[in-house]
Amino acid sequence: MTVRDIIRMGHPTLRERAKPFPDSEIGSDQFNHLITDLKDTLQATGNGIGLAAPQINVSYRVALIDIPNSTTRYGPVTPMPRAIYINPEITVLDEASEGYWEGCLSVPNMMGFVERPQHIRVDFLDEQGQKQFVELEGFLATVFQHEFDHLDGILYVDRLKDMSLFSFDEEYAAYHQPAISGPETEEG
Repeated sequence: MTVRDIIRMGHPTLRERAKPFPDSEIGSDQFNHLITDLKDTLQATGNGIGLAAPQINVSYRVALIDIPNSTTRYGPVTPMPRAIYINPEITVLDEASEGYWEGCLSVPNMMGFVERPQHIRVDFLDEQGQKQFVELEGFLATVFQHEFDHLDGILYVDRLKDMSLFSFDEEYAAYHQPAISGPETEEG
């Protein structure tokens, strides 16, 4: 098990546009070590649902998303089996936006309300190097956009429109957390 340190806001790697992962290297030892490190590191967090390679200080366009249960600390969500997304490209299918409270393993102990388009398509290479696509709506669209922002050097805090909706975790729970059940946060 290889658990890597998750770098935090302020580290220059988080602000770089990550390089495309070379197709010819998919399946290599370097690739397999990166995938193992992403999986082990995300699992060790105990509460993240996604992790991008730049968050472990590897500047490649590779991300992992894993939402194993329909009931999580985020409320009821659609499960997504653990999958690797290589060189993903997002196409917005509907500009209609909705907001969710987001957290991030690279911005620990903070939450912020971010509005994002809620219907997207993602084209990517899978772990075997095969071209794939997935169409996502609602909270899952938010999760994918949050993770893939890391590949462009963007953190969720860059997308905050109202700084009064940016808080520490405890203040979020005390003053902002909606009383209704449902997906309220994203962390990755």
